[in-house]
Amino acid sequence: MNPSTEPVLADKGEDGVLVVTLNRPEARNAVNDALAAAAAAIMRDFDADPRLRVCVLTGAGGGFSAGLDLKAFLRGEVGEDPERGFAGITRVPPRKPVVAAVEGFALAGGFEIVLACDLVVASRDARMGLPEVRRGLVADGGGLLQMPRRLPANVAMEIALTGAEVLPGRLHELGLVNVVAEPGQALDQALILARAIARNAPLGVLASKDVLTASPSWDPDQAWERQHGLVSPVWKSDDAEEGARAFAEKRAPRFSGR
Repeated sequence: MNPSTEPVLADKGEDGVLVVTLNRPEARNAVNDALAAAAAAIMRDFDADPRLRVCVLTGAGGGFSAGLDLKAFLRGEVGEDPERGFAGITRVPPRKPVVAAVEGFALAGGFEIVLACDLVVASRDARMGLPEVRRGLVADGGGLLQMPRRLPANVAMEIALTGAEVLPGRLHELGLVNVVAEPGQALDQALILARAIARNAPLGVLASKDVLTASPSWDPDQAWERQHGLVSPVWKSDDAEEGARAFAEKRAPRFSGR
C-alpha cells in the first residue's frame, strides 16, 4: 500500500520520539473504523517498543481531526477499537506520554482525542470544542469524562452543553493547552516538548505519569503507599545509578530504560 493512502502514518525518530499523523485530509481527518484500527495498532507498538519514549499526535492537511466520520457512521461504522476506544486511543491511551499537536481544528471526537493526550500544543487560531449536541449526538468518546478532570467543572459544562468552539488561548489560561503556537508551528513546538521528555530517564517518566494519572482516584489514606509501589522500582534501577553517576561526573546521562 502506498504510505500516503494509509489512514494513520507513523514516523519513528532516532531521538525516541514517534510522530503519528491522522492521515485522511480529504475527510478532515475524520475517524472511521480503519483509522481507529490503525491508530490502536500503532499505539500498542509504541508502548511495546523500548526505543520509543514519547509520541506526538497530529493531523495531515492543516487540521487535527473533525471527529467521527458521519458518512461512515451512516454506514454503521463507529470509529472505535474494541479495546482502546474511539480513534484507538480515548479509552486506553498509551502508558507512555503523548503530546497533541493541533492545527486548524480539533472538534467533536477530534477534541476527545486531544483530551486523551497528556500535553497539548495548539496553534492560536485552532478551533476546538464538542459540537455533538448541535448534531443530535452526545460526546461519549471520552470527552465528558476527561473534561472535568482537565478543566474547571463549569467550563466543562459550558463546552459540553453549548457545543460552542473554544480558542486555544482560553484553554491555555485554564491549563489544558500547554503551549499556544503560531499557525503552522504546532508540530515543531510539540517536538521540542517531546524531545525534552525523551531525554529523561524512561522509567522515571513512566512512573511519574502513572502516579499523576492514577492518584486523583486514590484514597488519601493510601496515597503514599500506592505511590511508593509505583516509584520504588525506579530508585533501584540502573538508570537511577546512571543519573547519579552522570551528575557526579558532570556529563549527560545515558539512560537505558532499565
